[in-house]
Amino acid sequence: MASSSMTLFRRHTWLGFLFFLALGTGLDSGHALKVPFRVKDVLPVLPRQVSWPVLNTIHSAVDLLPSFVGSVSPNNASTKWKGACFYGNEARFEFTSGKTDEKGLGGGIIYLTTGEAHSWTCMDLYVFATPYRVTWDYYFSSREHTLEIASWEEPAELEYMTFLVTMDQVKQHGISVFLMPSGMLGTLLSLLDVLPLFSNTAWGQSANIAFLEKHMGASFKKRPQPWRSIINPEDVHSGDFLAISKIRGRWGGFETLEKWVTGAFAGHTAVCLKDEMGNLWVGESGHENDKGEEIIVIIPWDEWWELSLKDNSNPHIALLPLHPDLRVKFNATAAWAYARNMAGKPYGYHNMIFSWIDTMDENYPPPLDAHLVLSVMFMWTRLQPAYAANMWNEALNKRLGTDGLDLPGILAESERRGISFDQLLIIPEQDEWVYSDGKSTTCVAFILEMYKEAGIFYPISSSIQVTEFTIRDAYMLKIFENNRTRLPSWCSNADGELPFCQILGEYQMELPQYNTIEPYANMNENCPSLPPTYERPVRC
Repeated sequence: MASSSMTLFRRHTWLGFLFFLALGTGLDSGHALKVPFRVKDVLPVLPRQVSWPVLNTIHSAVDLLPSFVGSVSPNNASTKWKGACFYGNEARFEFTSGKTDEKGLGGGIIYLTTGEAHSWTCMDLYVFATPYRVTWDYYFSSREHTLEIASWEEPAELEYMTFLVTMDQVKQHGISVFLMPSGMLGTLLSLLDVLPLFSNTAWGQSANIAFLEKHMGASFKKRPQPWRSIINPEDVHSGDFLAISKIRGRWGGFETLEKWVTGAFAGHTAVCLKDEMGNLWVGESGHENDKGEEIIVIIPWDEWWELSLKDNSNPHIALLPLHPDLRVKFNATAAWAYARNMAGKPYGYHNMIFSWIDTMDENYPPPLDAHLVLSVMFMWTRLQPAYAANMWNEALNKRLGTDGLDLPGILAESERRGISFDQLLIIPEQDEWVYSDGKSTTCVAFILEMYKEAGIFYPISSSIQVTEFTIRDAYMLKIFENNRTRLPSWCSNADGELPFCQILGEYQMELPQYNTIEPYANMNENCPSLPPTYERPVRC
């Protein structure tokens, strides 16, 4: 019988696919008939030529992201949710005495009941997290399951699980429960979908292009040769902006994910500067030095350009000239003073994520949310404490006006004040904040802070926090050249299609809403950025 079915699939691939798709997915999952299997559950046992084309259409790298379904805690009502496999799920938590606990802290048990499976072959995969541990389990039968925590890691974890009384309200944290929405199979396949993003191969480049096309609606139009411009430095001026997009290798993969969450169609930036002798330089935050550190540098244009041409991440670079009126206004002396003062300082990791998160729930591509962000912070804090302090602890302390609190301490202090974690995240970054290693500026904040110093944002400079800007926010500023006839003659702008100069890259760059928004006070402090449209309200 099995052999006969396999033969049917080999001969009638599309007929079989449509049959199982109709039977297994349905249009109304809430009322779908329970069937022996669904297309996603049985594809792995089918021939590769049948299964892989279908699998590639029903999963993506985004399926790797866990979805928060609730928290289970002692003395709290049970938590209920709908899973990917089991549509009826309920969980509760109880402390245990911990008779075998050498630490004397006790432990606990999660009771998780699964039911209403949509097929007989599916399973649900879960991640369970506190600030002190991360574990996982999977379930493929309808019954009550148990997940035992033999012992708490340390007294602080037990304290985290118990009641905390603040502001006349009884609160408790509990164990966060995350569902892997694509199940075991989908998660593994999604991992295979993500890994190529970081591959420095043609395969990796294709993966990045496919991801951006699918999740951002990007188009990759091939440019005619030559793919690089012969640049005349005399036509480049102080303050001209460089937008850079990499599409393969380690940085290509990172930039692809950054583009997806922020809506930017470029992943890195730099700025041009001319000295008193007319020599052209490039200022850049995020330049890798000989020690592998990401720092702020000012390097000669020829050196920077040569490094770009040798970069195996296949960079695409666009030159965005300042508008002539602002070029006249640009105070090069002040810009150079700022750049020299920042040179050698580390890249702005402290506030990198805070330029992206402006709202309670409209900056997280589904299924991302503040719960997942917090859990990732907890995981990294346990694995890399120094890294966590650099990435967010100092910045969160700044928002509370505290100093030296670790992540659990930050949460306790914010709860004491009645501030939820998602509210804490959206407190605007302040340009004047000084961190343990100095002022913190990402690649784009470094440029925009230079613009502030050079007078580009006058007279509202004091009302703009450039550390709240993403790369997308920067190239949308209406400060660049708006007359294509004034672009340099060597500028490759696709026969007048582009309003800027693309100087490197095999694909035509696109910067949606380029040069469209006049600067205003408190700009970009409360802007949503949800894919795929990344709609932005006026004056957010």
